[in-house]
Formats: sequence, structure tokens, C-alpha cells
Amino acid sequence: MWKFKNPIRHAIPATRWPTAAEAAQSLLFQPIKIGPIEAASRTWVPAMVPWRATAEGFVTQENLDWYRRFAEGRPGVLVVEATGVRDIPSGPLLRIGHDRFLPGLRQLVETVRKASDGQTKLLIQIIDFLSVKRRPERQKYFERFLSLTERHREVLAEVTEDHSWLSADETAVRNFLTVATEEVVEKVLDQRELESLRFGYREHVTDMHLPQVRELPAVLPDIFASAARRAREAGFDGVELHYAHAYTMAGFLSALNNRSDGYGGTRENRIRLPLEVYAAVRHAVGHDYVVGTRFLGDEVIAGGSHLNDAIYFGVEFARAGMDYLSLSKGGKFEDAQQPKVGQAVYPYTGQSGYECMPTILSDQLGPFGRSVPLVAAVKRAVNAAGFKTPIVAAGGITTFAQAEAILTEGQADIAGLARQALADPDWFIKVKLGRGDEIRRCNYTNYCEALDQAHRPVTCKLWDRTELAEPGAVTVDAGRRRLLAPQWQRQSDEEERLSVRRKAR
Repeated sequence: MWKFKNPIRHAIPATRWPTAAEAAQSLLFQPIKIGPIEAASRTWVPAMVPWRATAEGFVTQENLDWYRRFAEGRPGVLVVEATGVRDIPSGPLLRIGHDRFLPGLRQLVETVRKASDGQTKLLIQIIDFLSVKRRPERQKYFERFLSLTERHREVLAEVTEDHSWLSADETAVRNFLTVATEEVVEKVLDQRELESLRFGYREHVTDMHLPQVRELPAVLPDIFASAARRAREAGFDGVELHYAHAYTMAGFLSALNNRSDGYGGTRENRIRLPLEVYAAVRHAVGHDYVVGTRFLGDEVIAGGSHLNDAIYFGVEFARAGMDYLSLSKGGKFEDAQQPKVGQAVYPYTGQSGYECMPTILSDQLGPFGRSVPLVAAVKRAVNAAGFKTPIVAAGGITTFAQAEAILTEGQADIAGLARQALADPDWFIKVKLGRGDEIRRCNYTNYCEALDQAHRPVTCKLWDRTELAEPGAVTVDAGRRRLLAPQWQRQSDEEERLSVRRKAR
């Protein structure tokens, strides 16, 4: 993970938790309309990938347990992880690209309904992604993956001052490049070829020479619409269109998108496909169903989109009729760290990745609510344009006071807690009951993010090695890590009163 040159270690904010009466009067625990539904509170668990699906993308018992555990905390809205819209292999990530996935997804919906007593609204984030290959061994790249052209021969002849390369046997050219110096390789290969050698091959939305990329605007609206229809059939309260981070739709929104087919270049062209996808989804599910999006307030990469772009996109999404807007930041491939040979590039290892999930090792600004100013700017623009579309803030929101201030100051309409909810899924109900002192506080070291990067089941270091012998505890890594946070041993109201009396003596 990228780090500041001279990082400052920030402490977890000290806080005073509200009493139950104070929580009841707070804006955080007031209901809010999100399109056709009403959430019981303005609390939100953003999508997090737990790596618990089958290799074919089916819901497992571990998935059901994961979402049940969050639902027990009674957040207003819970968003299911990024779920693939295509019927293609994608590893242990949930998929919704075929009707055969519906039974498991229906069971997931029923699990959340039951665990939350119907109090938590359930959305599912739907996503498309382009091909990403593992970083190859140098020899394998030059022997099998490089498409050798006359240009390579010409540059090689010029660099080495040896014109025999113009007619040399292809195997000889490949063998030479395998052992050539970095200086020679950097001159012979173009930028995309160097990327494939050093990071692994990756499709870009600008690869117009590839038929499957060129045809994305023609095929994606129907693919997303079919996925949204399945989400409605499964019983979800709505869908979240994933237009953020390193994935297909974010690639279209990016200022780096220079497609020449009317879907790149200007902001108006870059938002064209995202709006067409939304229109197809809305047509498929109707206006009595929630459709929102998660997109970036800032890509945090050279040449990428920044706040002014996000403001424009936010207003246009609201104008189109989206039911909510959820803002994130960074998380791009373009500045990711080089992976080891045999591993795939991970889009949360550069500075943009840090800004997506900042840690306690930060600059003067610190990690808490770091993205909120971007969210506030988008909200001001959306409201000024005459729209009341709810705006979700997330990123280092950890205390009640912080969340409440974001809402009361008009910076956002809903507060999203991801890593803090992972650390303690009961955060919401504990705060509401006036038992904030019992909350397990996230310390923002990104232990969970490191597991995600390794594609291992995501857990929290604050609880994954505790109470391993608890009856029913499911573990991984030969029993060394539990998969779910321990159950909250909640005292009854009478027990609480007796405890208070004992302490007062």
C-alpha cells in the first residue's frame, strides 16, 4: 500500500457516545426517503467484498452468515458486495448474470430480512469489469504474449545499431529481448506493452481495436438491465450501479477516456454510456424500485477526473432520476504498485488506493472523513440544481458525533460506515440503545484490506482470533481465524439498571 513520505500516526478520535434519548433525537436515527422506499435511519453499510462466494459465483452459507451478522446491527441500509453482471468466471465473487443465481440471492434477501426484523433495507451493487491478467514471467511474456511487429524490429535495429534484426528469425528476436537490458526493452516496447510485461495484460475501455471493448456501449445497457431485473426478482430493495474505482463504467467516466465513437472525450460523451445503462435499468425495473449509483469524487490519478467532473456527473445523475448518489474516491489501476510475478495488479495500492481507504498513517489531514468535502461539494451542486437526491458519505466515519455533524451540517444525507461496521457490526444498535461504550472501535490499519488484496476471506484483526472455541464459530486458516464477529452479549434493560446501581454503591 502507498504511504506518505513522512506519515503522521493519528489516534482514533476520542468521543462521548450519546444516551439512548440523545440518539433517538439525532438526525442520524431519523428515517429518510430513498426513491420509493423509506430507510428507518440514515445509517448505511457500503458494499464490501468478503471473498466468500463459490468459484462459480453462487451464494454460500458463509455469505449468508456474513450479511446476517451485519443485519443484526440494524443499519438503515446494507449494500451487498460488487456482484458481476455477466455470466463469466470471476473467482469467488457473487454473480447475477444468469437466472441460476436467483435461488441463492433470494435466500440472502430472506436472511437479512429475518436477522434485522425487516428494519434493514437491502441493496445489491452490480458491476462490470474488463479482463485483467496476472503479471507474467519475463521469458513467458516475450515467448508467448508479445505480438512481434516490424516496428519492434526497426527500433531494435536502431537501438543496437545492428540492421540484421530486420530480417532475423523471430525466435532470435524474442530470445534477445528476454535477456535485454531494461533500457533496450523500454525503447523497443510501447507503453501498453511495457504495462503488460510489468503489471500483466489489462483491457482498457479505450482499446477500440478489440471487438469486445468497442462493442461495450451496444451490449452493457441490456446486461445491466437483466441483472437489475434479477435483483428485483430476488427481492432486493434496489440496485447500486457500480460506476466507481477501477472498473468498466468508471473507465467511461474517466478523463482518460478518449474514445472517438461518441463515448469518450468530453464530459458529455463520457457520461453517455453510464446514463444509457441507467435508462435501460430503470426501464427494466420501473420507477417503484430503487436505482442508485456509486461513483468517484476524485480519481486521484494524473490526467484523471477530479471534483469538477464529479459535480457535473452528480447533477446529471440526479437529473436522470437516480434515487441516491454514493461517493467514493480513488482506487485506480493507473497508479497501482507493481505486483509480484504470477499475481494480478491490485487497484488499491497506489496513492489513489490510499485515498479510497486511508489509514491512521496519514498527512496532517488525517484519515477520518477525508472524502467528506468532495461529497459536500457534490451535494451542494445537486441541491442548487433543484434536486433532493440523497447523498451518501463514507470513508473513515467512526463516531456518532462525526456522523451526526456530517448530516446536521448538510454535507451529506446519509452516513456510511464500512470498516467500522466490519470491526463491530452492532455499531448501529449499540449507539441507538445508548451503549456506545461497548463498541469495538476500528483502528484503521487496513488489516482487512490486506486480506482483500490477497483474495482471502476478509475478517477484522480485532475479533478474528478471539473466542475461537465459541460454539458454532466457523473458522479458516486451519482454525486460526474466525469468519464472523462474536455475538454481542447484550444485557437486558433490567440487567443494565442493576449494573448501574451496583456501580453507584
